[in-house]
Amino acid sequence: MKEYDFNKLMEQPELVEEKITELSEKKVLRKQSVDVEEIIGHLLKAENNLRFILENIKLGFYDWSITGCYYACYHAALGLILTKGYFSKNHLATLCVLIKEFYQKELSKEDLEVLANVLDYQDVLFYVESKNKREDATYSTKTKFDKRDVEQLRIKAVIFVAKIKSIVDDLI
Repeated sequence: MKEYDFNKLMEQPELVEEKITELSEKKVLRKQSVDVEEIIGHLLKAENNLRFILENIKLGFYDWSITGCYYACYHAALGLILTKGYFSKNHLATLCVLIKEFYQKELSKEDLEVLANVLDYQDVLFYVESKNKREDATYSTKTKFDKRDVEQLRIKAVIFVAKIKSIVDDLI
């Protein structure tokens, strides 16, 4: 996602609603009943990915560590949106629901700053950053990633997942 597109979503709630409607019509996003077991499953998957990241950093597999950061955050986000009865098959759909349901409510700008870096905004951005880094790690032939950058990304993922778990604990 380009910074411009992200900023438009953050600044235009009507655009978020439009995207949610469009993605719902495409059956990429749908409402479903809240399933506590599924929410817990997503959070457990996020925790599992955090352990995976640590082991891969030790082994020097930084590209897979980046991918693990992405999935840790994504599963946490999927668990969080499910607390509001949403199921998503798409990263944009998940992001739109996070903005609609949690921005300036359970998650403040400071809380969501963990999602920042690639777009250097102070909200739901680490989510976007980790997606962009994951695409580089997964599809690029580049195999050398800076250990320090990967460790910073890991720390952000840990903080993000912990924050989501705290919110979910309050909601379920």
